[in-house]
Amino acid sequence: MKKTPIAALLALALASLSGASHAVSFSNGDATLDINGTINGFYSHRSTEDDRGRVNNSGITNGLLPGWINFVFTTKVEDMDIKAHVGFAPGINNDSDVVGLPIGGGGRPFNQIDTRNLYFQFGKESMGTLKLGRDIGLFGQKVILSDMTLLGLGGNSYAATPYNTTFGMIGHGYMYTGFQPQITYTTPNYGGLQASVGIFQPSDFVDSDETSTPGFQAIASYDWEGSTPGSVWTGMVYQDTDSGLNDVETFAARGFELGGKIAVGDFEAVAYGFSGKGLGLSTVGALYHSPYGETKSRGYFVQGTYKFGKTKVGLNYGENRDSGGLLADSNRFRGATFGVYHSLNKYITLVGEYNQERATGADAINSGGNGDLKTRTISFGGIIFF
Repeated sequence: MKKTPIAALLALALASLSGASHAVSFSNGDATLDINGTINGFYSHRSTEDDRGRVNNSGITNGLLPGWINFVFTTKVEDMDIKAHVGFAPGINNDSDVVGLPIGGGGRPFNQIDTRNLYFQFGKESMGTLKLGRDIGLFGQKVILSDMTLLGLGGNSYAATPYNTTFGMIGHGYMYTGFQPQITYTTPNYGGLQASVGIFQPSDFVDSDETSTPGFQAIASYDWEGSTPGSVWTGMVYQDTDSGLNDVETFAARGFELGGKIAVGDFEAVAYGFSGKGLGLSTVGALYHSPYGETKSRGYFVQGTYKFGKTKVGLNYGENRDSGGLLADSNRFRGATFGVYHSLNKYITLVGEYNQERATGADAINSGGNGDLKTRTISFGGIIFF
């Protein structure tokens, strides 16, 4: 079985910037246990402005990635490849008092651990692979792995809120895929063409804490090598919100995406777009919780990077729009990041970024009608893979 040097979801993004990770391996007969991880830390200074005025905020924080420690078991039995993955994602932030995370306060700083990967899979090259457990979603997976801010901080419109990760460019060109319970089948690789389809834990919707059917996600991609290597992909997500309750209005939440990237020498370009309905606000989107009814969402993301020796520079731009449903206004979220990523050695990458975001008509973000929101973030720090 081919070993994954770090979580499989990170491999594409990390290879171009930090080189391969260097797992510690233990073998016993035909079984191998790999231990690997990543840690990062950044200083950020954010300036946010709306019709109430300007607020400046400084912090020492995780970037778009949290910390990560992975335990990956692999073996081959009776010509069948078997893998089990347990991944814990701790953070360095003192407080995380939003999005369902525990509240500290009282002068008692803390951080929390997120179990992102907990799955096993089995299969053969000729038959494909079946995965059962918790891992990264399919819809929106490839675009976040292509976002250069994955190794940095990017932006965060909630400037004064200490998440254990920042948003990067999430909500500004694409929706967050999330880590979700799933049963997913992946086909064999047919000369670069491969597809995955899975059933997923259904998300809760407003006025109901259950649905009668699972969620569905799928992705198909074609990757090629050569003098101009690249990839194109398309994906979808679908969930029926029917809970079986007669007094709850139901609808079908669904989305479609199309993306691609190509490299010419040391230059790489990424282009991506998505459209959805009933997925909730595209700024959050990870679990497709929709307190705003059957909203319409769409967005696009573009990025260009160029590598000078051990240093990569890049510029990206993304935009999301939400409308309809229970929203009082059409929301527009725009963001751009300029980043510099320097490979100090095979383990450490140093990062500096400038991010600028703007939200207009954002009644869901600026509760209380605080007008357009502008955010500027300057950050620098580093990340290690081991």
